[in-house]
Amino acid sequence: MSIYRKALGEGFHRLHPMLQKRYAFEEPVFQASGVMHRIAGGPKWLSLLFRLGARRKLVFPESGTDIPFTITNTCFTNSAGDKQIHWERRFCFPKKVRYFNALMSLDERRMVVKDYLGEPPLLYADLQFTVVSRYELRIESLNQRLVLGKMEIPLPRFLQGLATVVESYDELQGVFRICVDVKNPMLGKVFSYEGEFTPDA
Repeated sequence: MSIYRKALGEGFHRLHPMLQKRYAFEEPVFQASGVMHRIAGGPKWLSLLFRLGARRKLVFPESGTDIPFTITNTCFTNSAGDKQIHWERRFCFPKKVRYFNALMSLDERRMVVKDYLGEPPLLYADLQFTVVSRYELRIESLNQRLVLGKMEIPLPRFLQGLATVVESYDELQGVFRICVDVKNPMLGKVFSYEGEFTPDA
């Protein structure tokens, strides 16, 4: 059973059937391509921070419209016997390819998904998965920590980038739709993207 099915519990069956198939991970790899209709960053003075984040495949300073996009999710079991999902999100800007990568696993005691962001990880977040109206999946980040090698330092809320992700399936168009918003309690929106994708044949 996939970590996402466990995290959602009975709610998993309320997802759209195509989302159930996507997050059940009956196959070890999910690959898809599409386009991000809108990618936007925050204040320009954060550009240096985003450039540093781009080196760790975490965040990036570029913005744009109609940006080609690919996603690859790979499911595997680590040496400790824990199931993990690697996320590679690839954004193909005209002059640069950027990534927003993560490694996820499940904390079965707290029933939250553990999300290590960046390569090597720079940020950790607890993720809460729920099902909302129209059979959509909603993902929200909770507690966050700064990752410095083997050290993990809890971040006060005013320094956190709180993410909200909504993923759905459009039956008329036959595409998955994704909307991601990352906000800071003091600065407001710092990063967002919205678009669609379809599984590769």
